[in-house]
Amino acid sequence: MSTKFGNEACPILRTIDDDWVLSGTKDLTGTTLVDIDLTELTFNWADYVVDDTTLFVGCKMPLETEFSLRKRGANLLHAPESLPYRPLRRNLYTWRELMSGYSEVVDNSIDLNIYQHFEEAKRCPSINEALWQRLHDFSIDEGLRRLLDFNADGLPRRKTVGFMGGHGTGRDTDDYRTSLRTAKKLAEAGYFVVSGGGPGIMEAANLGAYLAGVAEEELTWVFDTLAKAPTYRDPGFQAAAYAILDRFPEGTESLAIPTWFYGHEPSNLFATYIAKYFSNSIREDTLLAIALYGIVYAPGSAGTTQEIFMDATQNHYVTFGYVSPMVFLGKKRYVEETNLFALITQLSEGKAYADYLYLTDGPSEVVTFIDNHPPLYVTN
Repeated sequence: MSTKFGNEACPILRTIDDDWVLSGTKDLTGTTLVDIDLTELTFNWADYVVDDTTLFVGCKMPLETEFSLRKRGANLLHAPESLPYRPLRRNLYTWRELMSGYSEVVDNSIDLNIYQHFEEAKRCPSINEALWQRLHDFSIDEGLRRLLDFNADGLPRRKTVGFMGGHGTGRDTDDYRTSLRTAKKLAEAGYFVVSGGGPGIMEAANLGAYLAGVAEEELTWVFDTLAKAPTYRDPGFQAAAYAILDRFPEGTESLAIPTWFYGHEPSNLFATYIAKYFSNSIREDTLLAIALYGIVYAPGSAGTTQEIFMDATQNHYVTFGYVSPMVFLGKKRYVEETNLFALITQLSEGKAYADYLYLTDGPSEVVTFIDNHPPLYVTN
């Protein structure tokens, strides 16, 4: 089944042993070798088939080996070591990596350094910078492909449910608490929660998933702790997050997919995996595409509204082969303050996803609806 991440990618080798040497692979045509140290190996490269479809990206090797491979048509690409990010990553980020160098007094985190580098030429990068950013984002794509492990039917083996909502929603609001409880229940029901990775509703989603299995009485302490720094601009915002991590050092896994495009916001400390992109358009499309088991829309502003219509478009045209639930969590926002639910309902008339729209205020009802509406395969 062809989906955004379900297709077979070109062969990529990242280690010397697992996929390559021990397997006896000799034909490297159409293959990309990424970030492998070949300096200490004594290969007889004459035994390997290479041509101009063989690409070595970021690989270390003796100069004479590089010359011999180039003579046979192979292409080699080396990224500068002065960049604050690695264009060729083997894994997704963790919050510990992104927050390295951070303190409450001075933020010298890797996350901020990458953002500042990106901001210098965000709107018109040089061709070199654009290339490194694209390679970086491709590496993130590949990391997601391995993490989600799509099967032959085009579905991820992790039952991924997305969360959307306002990044400025305070930790002391009902919307934040409802979103947290909803994500917690979804994780407890076996779903893999994914958010946009920032503060607000996104943090509530990852934190809710992290706290799966924690007793309801413990949530009172969590909410009291968070209320001491309701927004990411308040002093002690990250200290409150660290306090929660100290009290609950082991949590349920979840995913965040943020971007450097919108500026520097503190990293979400409750997501296990962070797929951070330079390209916001790829990031948004990806988040919606992988959430095949549904998306929950908590109250948000223009960004959330845009994502609602992007998701509706994917469902309307069955872009990735499946129709997925769209759950609107907040009757006040989506009926009283806006007509978004009615508009999407009208748009869906006659389409398969008409039965996959749901409006509620209840966390438990969200889980029930998603349970009863698994991804629907549709042939056009």
